[in-house]
Amino acid sequence: MAKEYETVIGLEVHVELATKTKIFCGCSTAFGGAPNTHTCPVCTGMPGSLPVLNKQVLEYAISVGIATNCEITRYGKFDRKNYFYPDNPQNYQISQLYLPICRNGGVEIETEAGGKKVVGIHEIHMEEDAGKLLHDEWEDCSLVDYNRSGVPLIEIVSEPDMRSAEEVIAYLEKLRLIIQYLGASDCKLQEGSMRADVNLSVREAGTEAFGTRTEMKNLNSFKAIMRAIEGERERQIELIEEGKEVIQETRRWDDAKGESYAMRSKEDAQDYRYFPDPDLVPVVISDEMLADLKSRQPEFRTAKMARYKEEYEIPDYDIDIITGTKRMADLFEETVAICGQPKKVSNWLMGETMRLMKEKEVDAEDLRFSPENLAKLIALVDNKAINGSVAKEVFEVMFEQDIEPEQYVEEKGLKTVHDEGALLKAVEEVIAGNPQSVADYRGGKEKALGFLVGQTMKAMKGKADPAMVNRALREKLAE
Repeated sequence: MAKEYETVIGLEVHVELATKTKIFCGCSTAFGGAPNTHTCPVCTGMPGSLPVLNKQVLEYAISVGIATNCEITRYGKFDRKNYFYPDNPQNYQISQLYLPICRNGGVEIETEAGGKKVVGIHEIHMEEDAGKLLHDEWEDCSLVDYNRSGVPLIEIVSEPDMRSAEEVIAYLEKLRLIIQYLGASDCKLQEGSMRADVNLSVREAGTEAFGTRTEMKNLNSFKAIMRAIEGERERQIELIEEGKEVIQETRRWDDAKGESYAMRSKEDAQDYRYFPDPDLVPVVISDEMLADLKSRQPEFRTAKMARYKEEYEIPDYDIDIITGTKRMADLFEETVAICGQPKKVSNWLMGETMRLMKEKEVDAEDLRFSPENLAKLIALVDNKAINGSVAKEVFEVMFEQDIEPEQYVEEKGLKTVHDEGALLKAVEEVIAGNPQSVADYRGGKEKALGFLVGQTMKAMKGKADPAMVNRALREKLAE
């Protein structure tokens, strides 16, 4: 009888915080920029330079800890993690081993079976990011860019509580939403502002002891994480079935090839010779600071969904999608506050916005149009200043450039024509020019009217009110 195996998974999630400056200096954290232009003596590790903690980093770290039900460490310190690597200019990384800022938390996820499960958080600690190595195969050399060096990170270390790729994704999505709602990070995996390392082992189902774990790096999308978990699970089971040993090591996942390969043996804390950083003072959290940060916690998704259900008459599906990102929820609420029409706002977000996001590969966080302009566009349609098809045309430009819709409609001459004489003339010409469709309609084929409406709209250059066109055609065809 074939043995059954259980997968045991824990995650180390690195999140780049949304501060404008680095963790220990005043250099910019902006993504991109020419290599080595967002740097100074502190973040390039020059002798004699002294780090100073960015208060905003501390506040974000504590806020994430509060939201994930952690105990906040009231007296904390920073430690030096010593290792040599070209992208690490000081030859150590400032991190927190002994007194991390947050401990013993957890977040609730939904399992595949539809039940609830708490994934424990062992700790959250603050640290600085390393630089970035760029390997130039043409010149056969490696170049280093220190722009990312010193960018503030929090590392969220889970307990080994997850048992499947689906649970891992549910946990990551929950974390990402919490952090985005807090405004602590945009959590863009493709830009590296959220990175997950997967610690995975397998064991025979029913046994208590953990198997030997491996750590997988280089995972920059949820799909890659799922594939890596399945691939590593199969690899470890195969080794065990063949009577071979699983080696504790760090592996790199190659998503293009669908396989992982060994990078180095897995280090333990003693390999890094941690010791308290002598240049940074202890971090003491006062009662006032903690109370202030607790009072500033936002309304998170679960509470928001319940309120939307009560306050707005929109479908559950719409609520689920709109609250799925902070930017979309903010757009919805702010637009509704201006125009007072939740269903129409929801229709624009669920319809045209989602369509254009997919077509142009835009994330919700990068939506550029303002709530004011969306409210104005809805008002233009309500007041019959423009029709539905013109509104879609205007919205497409607004999506790209956030143009002021009233001004744009005026400049482009897109206002609906309410001239009944001009409409009647167009209707008569369309009827005269399409005798077959007229006969079909009078013979009971309702679809023929749709064609005649389309021809009339074309004659009016799309600037007529479709309801008026429909009515005028029916009246004329009834004569």
